[in-house]
Amino acid sequence: MGTPARPEARLRGGAIWSRPPYFRLPLGERLLPARGALPGEMAAQQPLRVLALAGFRQSERGFREKTGALRKALRGRAELVCLSGPHLVSGAEGSEGAGPDSEPCLPPEEQPRGWWFSEQEADVFNALSQPTVCRGLEEALGTVAQALKRLGPFDGLLGFSQGAALAALVCALGQAGDARFPLPKFIILVSGFCPRGLGPEESVLQGPLSLPSLHVFGDTDCVIPSQESMQLASRFTGAITLTHPGGHFIPVAAAQRQAYLNFLDQLTE
Repeated sequence: MGTPARPEARLRGGAIWSRPPYFRLPLGERLLPARGALPGEMAAQQPLRVLALAGFRQSERGFREKTGALRKALRGRAELVCLSGPHLVSGAEGSEGAGPDSEPCLPPEEQPRGWWFSEQEADVFNALSQPTVCRGLEEALGTVAQALKRLGPFDGLLGFSQGAALAALVCALGQAGDARFPLPKFIILVSGFCPRGLGPEESVLQGPLSLPSLHVFGDTDCVIPSQESMQLASRFTGAITLTHPGGHFIPVAAAQRQAYLNFLDQLTE
């Protein structure tokens, strides 16, 4: 067997920012300033608060677990507040849910949910179809607006898959003047895409969105092909793209972890 391929990340669209020097204590997680850092520098920096929107068919608890490595990587720099969609997804399969008969027995944070459905009569979603409806989208927007009001303020948004599409729409509506959605300082979109079937609201995503954005997607993502994420990135001015050789997940290998930190660093420069 050959040598395993090393994790790969390619950062395009912006410079690589240098990170202040720190060292980690051997037996703890506390980060201390390296020699030469300004006194009180670390105390003055509060972690960025980020509202993280789950993907379709993800429960709140499941999304927290799937972002565990990312939250650990960003510890001290950013804290994630995870939010799943308002709609139960009946008949969801996999580790995050069971059949429709068992779903009501699960606590709310473990029930598989979605932000909207792409068919009028069925609780399904296909990002690559050409739907005529986005059933439940208004409730999804209301859920995000309520979270921003009750759990905020937030510095940024993060979204995965369907949650990334919704996060982009929220920013577009905010830039267009929707008072429910104050424009965040930045946005991170993982396996994102331009939502289809929005009707009149679809036009708000046509113009350039003016906020720092990081777009993360996998070269072998079969759920959301990379060209879909690139199309969404083109809607943002000065978008930075980070690719990885994997599929439909949030990558947190060393190379990607450093790219996240570099992106956050430039926000405080």
